[in-house]
Amino acid sequence: VQLQASGGGLVQAGGSLRLSCAASGRTFNSDGMGWFRQAPGKERQFVAAISWSGGSTYYADSVKGRFTISRDNAKNTVYLQMNSLKPEDTAVYYCAATSIPYGSRWSADFGSWGQGTEVTVSS
Repeated sequence: VQLQASGGGLVQAGGSLRLSCAASGRTFNSDGMGWFRQAPGKERQFVAAISWSGGSTYYADSVKGRFTISRDNAKNTVYLQMNSLKPEDTAVYYCAATSIPYGSRWSADFGSWGQGTEVTVSS
């Protein structure tokens, strides 16, 4: 499956952004999906994941209560709604797909990755 992430940009602290990840090439309805991020000079880290049906979601502690992951299988798209953004959320955000139906927190479990979309939060 090919993944295309979009929706990044520059926003002030406290603002919101919604990232989208469009899948193509095959249906992704049975895949778990995830969002990861990588800040300059840092390792890629888990942000959020969602099960194939959307019934289960998982979040990193650092974004819990501020970010919401969702999916629309009819549109082959996964979303990451980011509210109350902080400067430390600044990173390149990547969406990824895993054959594990209930998703995962571990990047090694994800076999398909999008190209990344940059999010910059100014203070």
